Amino acid sequence: MSPPLLKLGAVLSTMAMISNWMSQTLPSLVGLNTTRPSTPDTLTQISPKEGWQVYSSAQDPDGRCICTVVAPEQNLCSRDAKSRQLRQLLEKVQNMSQSIEVLNLRTQRDFQYVLKMETQMKGLKAKFRQIEDDRKTLMTKHFQELKEKMDELLPLIPVLEQYKTDAKLITQFKEEIRNLSAVLTGIQEEIGAYDYEELHQRVLNLETRLRDCMKKLTCGKLMKITGPVTVKTSGTRFGAWMTDPLASEKNNRVWYMDSYTNNKIVREYKSIADFVSGAESRTYNLPFKWAGTNHVVYNGSLYFNKYQSNIIIKYSFDLGRVLAQRSLEYAGFHNVYPYTWGGFSDIDLMADEIGLWAVYATNQNAGNIVISQLNQDTLEVMKSWSTGYPKRSAGESFMICGTLYVTNSHLTGAKVYYSYSTKTSTYEYTDIPFHNQYFHISMLDYNARDRALYAWNNGHQVLFNVTLFHIIKTEDDT
Repeated sequence: MSPPLLKLGAVLSTMAMISNWMSQTLPSLVGLNTTRPSTPDTLTQISPKEGWQVYSSAQDPDGRCICTVVAPEQNLCSRDAKSRQLRQLLEKVQNMSQSIEVLNLRTQRDFQYVLKMETQMKGLKAKFRQIEDDRKTLMTKHFQELKEKMDELLPLIPVLEQYKTDAKLITQFKEEIRNLSAVLTGIQEEIGAYDYEELHQRVLNLETRLRDCMKKLTCGKLMKITGPVTVKTSGTRFGAWMTDPLASEKNNRVWYMDSYTNNKIVREYKSIADFVSGAESRTYNLPFKWAGTNHVVYNGSLYFNKYQSNIIIKYSFDLGRVLAQRSLEYAGFHNVYPYTWGGFSDIDLMADEIGLWAVYATNQNAGNIVISQLNQDTLEVMKSWSTGYPKRSAGESFMICGTLYVTNSHLTGAKVYYSYSTKTSTYEYTDIPFHNQYFHISMLDYNARDRALYAWNNGHQVLFNVTLFHIIKTEDDT
């Protein structure tokens, strides 16, 4: 192809790409695309005098901590977000405007070239017709050269017409961008009484206040269980894995205890990442075999039920020795009052925001669940509550803020069916479903630091997220 054709082809290719880009980008920038954001869950509206209502949740699918707040007074948080989005949109439009300006300059330059070429082609066509009328007077060779040249240029005539149309389209785009920029600037003036940096600082201040509030906010009522997230697949169908709810933020050690009997080996990992990769940092050979899977690590020590007994053992990981042991009076053991799945799960040790607990059953309470708060140092029972829920009918249980939550099964379809508050000594029947992904749960324990449920789900170590409901009283409340 000749140089004029190559140059014109490049210009037309650029025009096509710009037109396609504009058609795809402009609608999304001005909000005309058909994709709509998902609608968030609706929260119950309350008056300012009712105080702050907080739905707190441990983490989202990306691992970020979530806390949803319904405040007693309206704030400008949503306005801040809109202003920031508007500023970003204006920046994009300004960048587009600059790009269109550059394209327009190039287009005008090329357009002048096209007009000049069009004039030359029309003159050449007229001259060729004149020559063709008198072709007998020309040499055959010269005539053939002119004929080939004309045949090469003829297809450009409709292309040049299309190019002139596209040049007009670029001019229209430029005008539309200018109008859009003016409209967005007007919207910004209507919305924004605040500078972006000021808005950003206000958001950071609000976030700091909210975090301080959440540190004071320790207890709430269970509203929902979501997940699970599968952390690892390992071990037998039964076992336990846990972290220490009283450990510092930098201490993320994980302990792993496979099987529910005939084992004394506890494996330690420095972090969840090491646990997933299998990089053990240490192993402990306990002096006694454990029974069941309902152990707990609390304040640096492991609490477990000694095999074939109702004795509770406190074992220090740092010292590598037993610090205390005590019999849990009248507690059934060795599959007398286990959970529905068996496995010597008679005595369930657990911890929450309040302290250390033991959940078990006795003959004196007709095989129904007994809740005892334990002294973490001496293992003495500080106080007990007798419930009316049969231990053998419970799938698993866990404590949150002094309330025991009991599941109705360890199999598919399990849900939190019953709760007992040690604060009010009252119970209620609940209906909080959760997804038993691998069909068989042999361990389910709450971790107050992580605000999550650790579970052993048929050889899979999984995490469930919990959502708690809180009421924070304001100063105006009486």
